[in-house]
Amino acid sequence: MAAHIGRRLRKGAATTAVAAAAVAALSASQAPGATVDDQGRQNTGDATSAPDTAADDSATGNSPYYTDLPPLNSPAPSPSAGSGEAGDRSAAEAGIPATVLDAYKKAEAALREKKAGCNLPWQLLAAIGKVESGQARGGRVTADGTTVTPILGPQLDGNGFALIRDTDNGAYDGNRMYDQAVGPMQFIPSTWSWAGRDGNGDGRKDPNNIYDAALAAGHYLCRFDWDLSEPGDLRKAILSYNNSTEYLNTVLSWLEYYRKGTHEIPDGTGALPEDRSDARPGVTPSAPGTTPPARPGKPSGSRPSPSPSAPGTGSPSAPPTTPPPPTTPPPSTPPTPTDTVHHLEDAGTGTLTAMAGHTFAERISTRAETEAGKAVAKVRIRFTIVGDTDTTFAGGESVATVTTDASGVAVAPALQAGEKTGAFAVQAAVAGRSVKGVPYKVTVTQRVADALTRVGEKELTCVAGGEFAEPVEVKATYGGEAAGKVAVTAKLVTSADDPAENDKGPYFKDADGKAIRTLTGLRTGPDGQLTLPKLYADGTAGTFLLRLTTAGGATLEVELTVEPAATPSPDPEPSADPDPSTDPSTEPSETPAA
Repeated sequence: MAAHIGRRLRKGAATTAVAAAAVAALSASQAPGATVDDQGRQNTGDATSAPDTAADDSATGNSPYYTDLPPLNSPAPSPSAGSGEAGDRSAAEAGIPATVLDAYKKAEAALREKKAGCNLPWQLLAAIGKVESGQARGGRVTADGTTVTPILGPQLDGNGFALIRDTDNGAYDGNRMYDQAVGPMQFIPSTWSWAGRDGNGDGRKDPNNIYDAALAAGHYLCRFDWDLSEPGDLRKAILSYNNSTEYLNTVLSWLEYYRKGTHEIPDGTGALPEDRSDARPGVTPSAPGTTPPARPGKPSGSRPSPSPSAPGTGSPSAPPTTPPPPTTPPPSTPPTPTDTVHHLEDAGTGTLTAMAGHTFAERISTRAETEAGKAVAKVRIRFTIVGDTDTTFAGGESVATVTTDASGVAVAPALQAGEKTGAFAVQAAVAGRSVKGVPYKVTVTQRVADALTRVGEKELTCVAGGEFAEPVEVKATYGGEAAGKVAVTAKLVTSADDPAENDKGPYFKDADGKAIRTLTGLRTGPDGQLTLPKLYADGTAGTFLLRLTTAGGATLEVELTVEPAATPSPDPEPSADPDPSTDPSTEPSETPAA
C-alpha cells in the first residue's frame, strides 16, 4: 500500500507540472480576453475565469470526467529518451484509435469549411475525447463509429452532481427520471437535442457515434464566433463544455500533449484512464452501471474504502449492498428557480418580419412565471429555430439560451434572416424542464428595392441590323442603401403607355441565339448593380423603350435608338448629249456600198 501511495504522489507531482506547463505555453504573452454572454455580446473580463454557466446549459451538464494527465515525456521522444516504463506509457498515451482519430480530423475539416474563423484544431477534440471517455473507451467502436456499448455518465440527480431532471423521456440515456451524459463526447440529452450533428452521413444524429459526436462537439465549441486560436476564446469554449477550472487545465494539458505528436493505433487498443473527478471523499457514487468502467473488470467512480474486519476474524467483511437509485428527489434538496416555473408567456414581442439578408428589428421577449403568474428570475430560456429556414441567431446558430432578468424576462439575440423566404417558428422553452413554452411566428420576405437608376449617361444607339456597343447598367437601392440580390425583370415594351411586349426593334438573345424581348430571373449583385446582356437590333429603325422593374415596385425606363441603315449611293444617270468622240456607242459602223 505504501508503495502504491508513493507512486500516486510521484504521478500527481509530475502531472501537475504538465498542466502548469501546458497552461503557461498556451497563455504566454496573452492579455485577458473578453467574455461572451448568451446574446453574443462581448464584455471585458478575465479570460481565465469560469463563465456563469448552468449545468443544464453545458455540453456535459458538468458531469464527472477523467482526471488523468499526460506523461511528462514527449509523445514522440528521441530514441535515447524513449526507454523504460515512462517511455512505454508515453507511446501508449499518444496513440489514438484509428476510427476515433479519423472522426476528429473529419470534424476539423468540416468546421474549417463551415466556420473557418473558429480555427478548431482536431487535437482539441482529441483532448476532450480523452478526458470525457478515454477516446471512446480506447476505441471500442464499430466500423461506422458507434460505440460497442453505451457510454453513460452518472445520473444527474443532485446527489453529489448537478440536478437535471429527465428532458428526453429516456430516449438517449434510458433514464426517465434524470438526465445522464451520453456517448464518447458525453453530451447530456437536452444539449444534444439542439447541438447534435450527423457526422457520418447516415441520416441520423446519434450521440453514441464518434463521427456525430465529434462534429457536434466542434460546432458547440465554435458557437458565439469564438476564435480558438486565441487563448482567451479557447478557455471560454472549454469551460462552456464543462464548467470546472480543473477540467480546463486537464484538457489544455492533453491538447498541448497531442500537438507535440500522435499516431494512429488499432481500434480497441487505446490506453484507458484510471482516475475520475467523482472518485473523491464526500462524493456519493451514482447508481450502479451508470458510469463507464475505467478498465475492463475494474469499477469506476468512487473507490470504496475497505470494510473493517469482523471482530476476531482478521478478514474483511462483505461490502455493503449498493442501494438502488432514489425514486424521488431528496427531500432536503431546495427547489431551484427553474423548478418553480409553471409556464412561459410572451413579453410584448412585436411582429417578427424581415427582408431576406437583413437583421430583424424586433427581438423575441419571453417571461417565465409561476402558476400564480409571478415572475421567475435566473431561469435559462432556450430559443430554438424550427422549420425549413436558413435564418439564424448571432454566430450562425439555430439555438440560443438566455437567463431571465429580475423581471423574469429573457430577450433572445437578434435574428439574422437568411435567403429562404417564408414563415417558420422560434420555440421558447425552459432549459431542463418540460413546461408550457411559447411559439413565435417568424416571416422572411423577399429582397426588394425602392429605387432603380441607370449607371452612366451615354446614349444607347445602334444602326438597324446591328448591335448596341454599350450595355445597359443599373443600380437598385432600398432606403438609400445598395439593394443586393434583388430580382429584376427587363422587358422591351411597345410604349410608355402600353406595357405589352414589343414585337419589333431591339432584342436580347437566348441560349440558342433566338430573339427574345423579356428577361426574368435577373438579380443585382452585392453592390446593387446589374449589367444586362447585350442588345441587338432588327431592321426596324426608331426609338424604343426598355422597362426594368424590381421586387418592391421600383421601375426604370431606358430609351434605345435604332438608326436607319446607310442607303447605298445610286448609279450615275447617263449624260443627255454624249460626246461621240468618247462614247463607243456613237462610233460609225461600216455601211455596205449601195
